[in-house]
Amino acid sequence: MKKREKFSSRFGFILISAGCAIGLGNVWRFPYITGKYGGAAFVLLYLFLLLILGLPIMVMEFAVGRASQKSVAGSFEVLEPKGSKWHLYKYFALSGNYLLMMFYTTIAGWMLIYFFKTLAGGFAGLNIEQVAAVYDATTSDPWLSAAAMLFVVALGMFIVSRGLRNGVEKVSKFMMSALLLIMVLLAIRSLTLPNAMAGLAFYLKPDFGKLFEYNLSEVIFAAMGQAFFTLSLGIGALAIFGSYIDKERSLLGESISITLLDTFVALVSGLIIFPACFAFGVNPDSGFGLIFVTLPNIFNNMPLGQLWGGLFFIFLFFAALTTIIAVFENIVSCFTDLFNWSRKKSVLINMIGIMILSMPCLLGFSVWSHIQPLFGGSIMGLEDFLISNNLLPLGSLLYLMFCVSRYGWGWQNFLAEANTGKGLKFPAVFHFYLKWILPLIVLFIFIQGYLPYFK
Repeated sequence: MKKREKFSSRFGFILISAGCAIGLGNVWRFPYITGKYGGAAFVLLYLFLLLILGLPIMVMEFAVGRASQKSVAGSFEVLEPKGSKWHLYKYFALSGNYLLMMFYTTIAGWMLIYFFKTLAGGFAGLNIEQVAAVYDATTSDPWLSAAAMLFVVALGMFIVSRGLRNGVEKVSKFMMSALLLIMVLLAIRSLTLPNAMAGLAFYLKPDFGKLFEYNLSEVIFAAMGQAFFTLSLGIGALAIFGSYIDKERSLLGESISITLLDTFVALVSGLIIFPACFAFGVNPDSGFGLIFVTLPNIFNNMPLGQLWGGLFFIFLFFAALTTIIAVFENIVSCFTDLFNWSRKKSVLINMIGIMILSMPCLLGFSVWSHIQPLFGGSIMGLEDFLISNNLLPLGSLLYLMFCVSRYGWGWQNFLAEANTGKGLKFPAVFHFYLKWILPLIVLFIFIQGYLPYFK
């Protein structure tokens, strides 16, 4: 049997796992909902929920990966009781990885296009309506969007083809280090703008009254949703990296380091966005509008705006590409585990497959824009709904039950694996909470995700 590759360092494991968790939602969604629901008061609630919701399931994913030494395609078969059917989830997990990449690669392509447009002065002198028109023209141009998406897929798969240490680890270390450096530079620049302190106060001054301006259950669900989905749990995208690490360190401490890095990126994104918005009298809004319309207008009014705008979009591209590389590595490993293919063969076949499967999302903004599944939403919206509202919560629930139930891997086996090595130990006292309470919370998140579609 071919010996499994390992990370060259603990630092590499933490950076790459954090790169998988850190994505575009950290940049546009977290700052928006933080400002909406009370700034620092909401952050405190979010951090508490991140600790009790996301962190235990992250430890479980890593434990399943490390104990089995397999991707999600084979991990359950190695660990499950004989005759049980937990391993059937591998097909849903693999589908989740594909679904995520079917729209994520298109968005990453747009980030790359905007990087070059900004550096070339493509937004100079444009008003907000004209900037919005550039966004519409970019997304509705199937040839330009396709070229960018195909480049992103080819680049990500080329990096994965180089192997774990020489490709995935080496490139992810560079990109994550560059991402963190660019973020700090952008935050410093944003905080030195006129009236930046008003934006900082809006973002970070605790206002517990705002928690009650809205329905409290709405605020709690918003914090739950962000805490739960920010770590990309439930589809084996993190478990694969558990299979690449040794047993020198216990898994709780490593998971906390990754969670802190993910949270740092989300918090610093707010330090970039809110002071800049307040400096130029712009209301920060959610989603694509913030990234592709609001921020280019801000950079237009900023001295050396082309430089700062270019840095911002390359930072976004790196945030997207680190996630893409991590998920590609999981997909490629799944196929090598399932069919005993070589890495090169798995890369080639999956590269072609993802290029083809990403086309509906991309074309959904142009020649297929008339196709509006899911109550009039876009094809991208449907793909996002399937992964975010279904496979992530249900997959997390499955990992959770597999690790705490005697009909799965079992609590004692999980605890022994999680606590092997130096570092923080996973508290055994949480067994009752993890077996009976956390599953209900995950189900609540799953059900809440459907409620807007019935209103």
